[in-house]
Amino acid sequence: MSTPLESLIGCGTRLWLDSIDPDYVRQNRAYGATGATSNPIIVADLIQSGRFDRDLTSLMDRGLSDEEIAWQLTDQMVRQAQEIFLPVNEATGGDDGYVSFELDPLLEDPACTLSHAERVRQYVTLGKKWSQGHRNRMIKVPATPAGLEALEELVASGVTVNVTLIFTARQQRRAREAVWRGAERRLSLAHFKAVYSIFVSRVDVYTAKHVPELSARAQGQAGIVIAKRIWEENSRFWADKNLPLRQEIVFASTGTKNSQDDPAKYVLAFAGSDIETNPPATNDAVQSGGKTVSRAVDQMPPAEVLAEIDRLVDMERLEETLLREGVVKFADPQKGLLALIAAKRSALKPNAASQIIQVSK
Repeated sequence: MSTPLESLIGCGTRLWLDSIDPDYVRQNRAYGATGATSNPIIVADLIQSGRFDRDLTSLMDRGLSDEEIAWQLTDQMVRQAQEIFLPVNEATGGDDGYVSFELDPLLEDPACTLSHAERVRQYVTLGKKWSQGHRNRMIKVPATPAGLEALEELVASGVTVNVTLIFTARQQRRAREAVWRGAERRLSLAHFKAVYSIFVSRVDVYTAKHVPELSARAQGQAGIVIAKRIWEENSRFWADKNLPLRQEIVFASTGTKNSQDDPAKYVLAFAGSDIETNPPATNDAVQSGGKTVSRAVDQMPPAEVLAEIDRLVDMERLEETLLREGVVKFADPQKGLLALIAAKRSALKPNAASQIIQVSK
């Protein structure tokens, strides 16, 4: 008899992990997980655990700045996860088995003084740098104005992308079209692969705060409705392209924020196709819940709920608000990671800490 996570995978979902913790990755690989993603919070949590103190000390001994150490450690952690999933990537011919690497979130920091054009150039430069030589690494690019503009050149250059921070169909449409323009510039589409991460639960947090007039039936359903519509539109777009690899939706931000919700709410709603990237606590809740998961990704709420969401939720305002909040939620954890490394430097190398000249952005 299959476990709940095995039944999730069995009904057509690929399970990626919102973690690159080596122990957790190995455990969930045994359950059938086939990919993972990283971000500054995940990296900071691993550093905070003390398990990477020896690596930190070695990097400090080389005279690296806090920022350089952050990127070296992130690269190392992502590489370790890539090694675990590389057999999946090889077995699927490049259709699965990826680990996502997030580009510098400080490019979107509201305090960043770079021009739009300079941010675009940085995304392209960093995307090429951190993807080079990695068969199963995806580069995470946010669906911000600068990130969207960088996509065509990145994809044309052969970079495999995971477009993140998507909340609306308009964002995903713009990202998808830019990615396809880049793909059409390639000499071959044999290794062309891109995914689009929809941040689901943040939408329902938004409607609870900004659209309280939604009925009890509709409240908490907007994120699911938006994501399922994007999934359907994306599936139609790629259906006639005859590509060897799937161009998929990643259902992200699947941890529930409302304590009254079933922790498996979003996992169950999107089961049956494409990719879910779930936090460890969410996977643990699904696994301990004992439910057999079945396909639901193409099942919509009742027509009256859809009509109510369409009538009351201003998608333009939703996108603007969540994108503005999202870039802060990207940048602040990166600042926190740098601060943590500085604190670790003082703890691990107290005599040398004051002698290090930090490299500013």
